[in-house]
Amino acid sequence: MLRITDITYSVEGRPLFEGASATIPTGHKVGLVGRNGAGKTTLFRLIKGELALEGGEISIPARARIGGVAQEVPSSSTSLLDTVLQADTERSALLAESETATDPHRIAEIQTRLADIDAWSAEGRAAAILRGLGFDAEAQLRPCSDFSGGWRMRVALAGVLFAQPDYLLLDEPTNYLDLEGALWLESYLQKYPHTVLIISHDRGLLNRAVQGILHLDARKLTYWNGPYDQFARQMAERRAVLTAEAKKQDARRAHLQSFVDRFKAKASKAVQAQSRVKMLEKMTPITAPEEARKQVFTFPAPEELSPPIINIEGANVGYGGPPVLKRLSLRIDQDDRIALLGRNGEGKSTLSKLLAGKLEASGGQVTRHSKLRIGYFAQHQVDELHIDETPLQHIQRLRPTEGQPRLRARLAGFGLMADQAETVVGRLSGGQKARLSLLLATIDAPHLLILDEPTNHLDIESREALVEALTEYSGAVVLVSHDMHLLGLVADRLWLVKGGAVTPYEKDLETYRAELLAGEDPVKEVAKPVEKPKKPSRDEILALRGEVRKCEDRLGKLNEMRDKLAAKLADPALYEDSRKGELETWNKKYGELMDGLDRAEAMWLAAQEKLEAAGG
Repeated sequence: MLRITDITYSVEGRPLFEGASATIPTGHKVGLVGRNGAGKTTLFRLIKGELALEGGEISIPARARIGGVAQEVPSSSTSLLDTVLQADTERSALLAESETATDPHRIAEIQTRLADIDAWSAEGRAAAILRGLGFDAEAQLRPCSDFSGGWRMRVALAGVLFAQPDYLLLDEPTNYLDLEGALWLESYLQKYPHTVLIISHDRGLLNRAVQGILHLDARKLTYWNGPYDQFARQMAERRAVLTAEAKKQDARRAHLQSFVDRFKAKASKAVQAQSRVKMLEKMTPITAPEEARKQVFTFPAPEELSPPIINIEGANVGYGGPPVLKRLSLRIDQDDRIALLGRNGEGKSTLSKLLAGKLEASGGQVTRHSKLRIGYFAQHQVDELHIDETPLQHIQRLRPTEGQPRLRARLAGFGLMADQAETVVGRLSGGQKARLSLLLATIDAPHLLILDEPTNHLDIESREALVEALTEYSGAVVLVSHDMHLLGLVADRLWLVKGGAVTPYEKDLETYRAELLAGEDPVKEVAKPVEKPKKPSRDEILALRGEVRKCEDRLGKLNEMRDKLAAKLADPALYEDSRKGELETWNKKYGELMDGLDRAEAMWLAAQEKLEAAGG
């Protein structure tokens, strides 16, 4: 059980916690919510012991392991699979010791502990986690250094999930996942065997993967049972009751004060007036709770264009090599609200860039309305802001002839008030940077707005405001997002990007979600063109040989484990009736080990075939 008792903590003189307390039952999955800047990430650091409390106490059971995604993501020549396996430090240490231990008692202890932590099925579990987060079998054997920062963050997440700490702390994990990865994580957390605390603004995740909400507000912590929507209803009801009570008390106070003011000078009423003064003094003020801060997005309205605004016939698009998307025939009108679905790597971003005019089509025809203006927002654009400039300077560059009042009004229309307008971007929060990027993308009143993961870093109130703005927006919207709540409220057409094609998806989002979780393929695969192989370099052949050696080492270790388990199962005493349960456990471990051995042999064969094909 995690107990937070009367904690106090400040940052640069600003109190984040004052006498805050909460109790998280063991094994519960809990969403930590609160406004941006309230101190959610700081609470995680306090729980992990990275920061020292000014007062109060945070206690967890002795020897409990706390885990979170590391800030330093792995970037080395170690393969993804081995990186994840190494995240379970206890297993790695025990396996290393098992190779050198000579004392029979210690060997028995090691083997028992390896069985307790499911060491025999480790490779299968690690591979399944990586697969769920978007890495196929081939990618799992590649070194971490082959992947970009966002993908390495997925590897870091896979590592902490594999290690299965007793207290799993996740801070906005879906920010670097696509829809498929987010849905897989949601399903995984539902079955996670230990306690989970997750900071998230994803309503779907907070409704389906948690059983309680820990609310950080006004420097206090309150634990609410149930998913996020239930919490939101209870908060709204509580706010309404307290607001009504505060109004009643204000009216009662005004009535008493009026009597005192009217009769305090009259001798005949002095006693009654004094009595009412005492009543006023004893009255405990009821403060109406502060309303959730109204977040806004104000998209300028474009003029209406005759349809279609974009028409594509028989076009291919790619990056110089074989086309990523082929024979596209698509039409977009100004009243369209389109969500792009499809697994990572299928070409959603490629299609977005084609529509935005950032990629040229090869073959076929792409026709755009002559007056068409397009606004494009992608995740990486937040990183392209000038960190040493203010938001005001950013829009001054785009609107040099506009006066300061008009420019500030534009910023306020995206929730960037006076203080943020003159703060350099490097000191703004992730949500404030996202707001600025959205302002820059829409400043020209585009007829078509293309949004690729716009909700990263936005809190729940901001996401709701974005939904409202997009609903009222009079232009077309093409949307890529892992936020099912946003997609469900905004999109009225679904396009599936799969196998080099883009086709209408006629079912609904819930069906698509169920298909992804069940591992089904909504559309038949289209065969990919075969490229003429180029002759591998000497370094590539050496790398392939190294991979074969790693696979051989892995096979060797698994074979040793198999021999030890086989010796254990050969013990006649194990088959006595009194040890029936123990026998079932060892048989299960043996089966898991054999599955792992089959996978390792498949990996070795694949690596050997690659080496032979390369002429090595």
